[in-house]
Amino acid sequence: MEKHITFASKNLTLEGLYTKHSDTRGAIITHPHPLYGGDMSNPVVEALVRSYNYKNITTLRFNFRGTGRSEGKHDGGLGEGQDILAAINFLVGKGITSIQLVGYSFGSWVIAHLPEVPEEVEAMIFISPPIAFIPFRDVSTLPLLQLVITGEEDEFAPPQLIRQALQDWNPDARFEVIDATDHFYYGSFNALEDLMENFLS
Repeated sequence: MEKHITFASKNLTLEGLYTKHSDTRGAIITHPHPLYGGDMSNPVVEALVRSYNYKNITTLRFNFRGTGRSEGKHDGGLGEGQDILAAINFLVGKGITSIQLVGYSFGSWVIAHLPEVPEEVEAMIFISPPIAFIPFRDVSTLPLLQLVITGEEDEFAPPQLIRQALQDWNPDARFEVIDATDHFYYGSFNALEDLMENFLS
């Protein structure tokens, strides 16, 4: 069961929802762009949380700075990267030693631009990285990227652009396209969860 928590990101207090399992594995799920209504209650984020909890993996979803009850203001991705590092520290403090970073839309962009990647991070998973909306041009290699999922009809994360980008990011990453699905996954949450649970098996 998810528990409301707070944790510090430098001098800011962020809010999150945390589910602890006995395993030492954990996942941090990041939300879409807050300036366009994105927050940790997004239904895609909730579907991802369900997938990890089904596999008894600890989860943390949280609101980036300036979103919901998290302090501060939107920082264009820079401060949000610090928020992810703070979330990692929170999980490590709870005994989690192996962490997957899972980004949906803007959340994947922030993960891709992290200033550092702590050793506890074992994998990155991107859901609809918005390559046609926010430039990823300065992202070179992402050796920890293991899975990318997008929708066949996603205008912000078109499959053909992601295929091209993966040649630089990590050509060995698994790439899945969900049929008849756009950026918001309405009607496709079950398909998304099935892909995630298959990946985690």
